Amino acid sequence: MAAPRKPVLRRRADPIVKKKIEPRQQVSLEAGGGRVIANDHLEVADRRLPLVFLQNKRARRIILRLDHGKARIVVVLPTRATRKEGHRFLLQNKGWIRERLELMPPRERFRHGAVIPFMGVEHRIRHRPRAVPGIWREDNTIHVGGPREQVSKRVENWLKREARRELERRAQVKAMRIDRTITGLTLRDPRSRWGSCTPEGVLSFSWRLIMAPRPVIDYVVAHEVAHLKELNHGGRFWKLTDTLTRHMESSRGWLLQSGPSLHRYG
Repeated sequence: MAAPRKPVLRRRADPIVKKKIEPRQQVSLEAGGGRVIANDHLEVADRRLPLVFLQNKRARRIILRLDHGKARIVVVLPTRATRKEGHRFLLQNKGWIRERLELMPPRERFRHGAVIPFMGVEHRIRHRPRAVPGIWREDNTIHVGGPREQVSKRVENWLKREARRELERRAQVKAMRIDRTITGLTLRDPRSRWGSCTPEGVLSFSWRLIMAPRPVIDYVVAHEVAHLKELNHGGRFWKLTDTLTRHMESSRGWLLQSGPSLHRYG
């Protein structure tokens, strides 16, 4: 499932923006992948950020995206657009970039003392050097035993295990409700999709969903399970999804506004 997109204005002709309009109308926070055609840097708000130009044959317009995970700016170009046109578009929206950077929280590593969300609730990581190597959760604390240099990897692996357990449990229950079978479930770390479903019944989810609030997790699972019966985004699909979760609209809004921030952890 692709992360929800903000509405944007579609331009019929040349992808170059000849008249500046509000970034809210012309800039999307989400974008698919593409072929890297150039790397650069941009000075903005007293920061020097990596800048990457991607060319995506499916793109119909120039798109700006802030990559929270890598703290970089991404410019996605349609096939007909040039890097020069993309750079012009970038400079026209430099103010939008500055505003978004001010809202972008810093990267948070999985380390002793760090605060990370677990099912939407903040938890503090505590390293226990004298404890038996392992990891356990108590109240709002994630305890990690063993050598300090293994804390980050142990926390990430634990989050992935918890994600698989939670996602599998919810998916199986919902699949039974619509009399469908899940043939496989995988965890990945995509930048612009929270889940997907194949025609063969294999579900795939971002492991970072375990850091999202429970209602959001439930919605994403419902969305992908609904694809087991309706492999499209038509009216029947949305009606079915709505029967599988009580949190569809609010969760779509949360993913749009707060979802990208999950990529800053780890």
